[in-house]
Amino acid sequence: MKVVVLGCGRMGADLAYRLFQLGHEVSVVDRSAAALNNLPADFTGRVSEGDAMNQDVLHRAGIEHADAVAAVTNSDVLNAVLARVARTEYDITHVVVRNIDPQYKPMLEAFGVQYISAALWGAQRIEELLSSETMVSVFSAGNGEIEIYEYVIPDEWDGRALSELVVGDDHARVMSLTRTGRAFLPTSEETLREGDVLHVAATFEGADAVRQKLEGKG
Repeated sequence: MKVVVLGCGRMGADLAYRLFQLGHEVSVVDRSAAALNNLPADFTGRVSEGDAMNQDVLHRAGIEHADAVAAVTNSDVLNAVLARVARTEYDITHVVVRNIDPQYKPMLEAFGVQYISAALWGAQRIEELLSSETMVSVFSAGNGEIEIYEYVIPDEWDGRALSELVVGDDHARVMSLTRTGRAFLPTSEETLREGDVLHVAATFEGADAVRQKLEGKG
């Protein structure tokens, strides 16, 4: 895959190097020569110094032949504009942008681009870790709107029905139940056993409701 990374701060440099290590053809653009020095010495992808809004710079980076673009500069507005250019001018469908300030989320959503918000995702993860040790997030989709949570069934719930714990509404849905090392898709009336490992896809509100029930607070 040919990937153009626009922005070579810490995130851009790390992303470019990861993609390079995976065998992708990577091209990096930044207006600062010093920023390009963030790339490890053994990075042998294409490097272009210049303004990413300059068409000549983008062509030098090979954007017209790119399969994917990551706009990860330190400006939300610039990232949104670059994403728009990549999609409309170069017909690149795989475009992901970095979101720094959550107040720009509506703008990115209006542009219809995929974005990653470290601030929003990080705050939610810290909240989860501070709130409870009984539920662990094992997979995050989007920017953490939906995650897969893992719960270990305590002895207080031994012999009770799964339907008592997870209602199966729009906020939480059971993904799997693992018992003695074997995972299966349980019915709502499955009887829980102490030590069962339950995986639930949920919003944070749904996951917290399950946690509270397990802890006898719900």
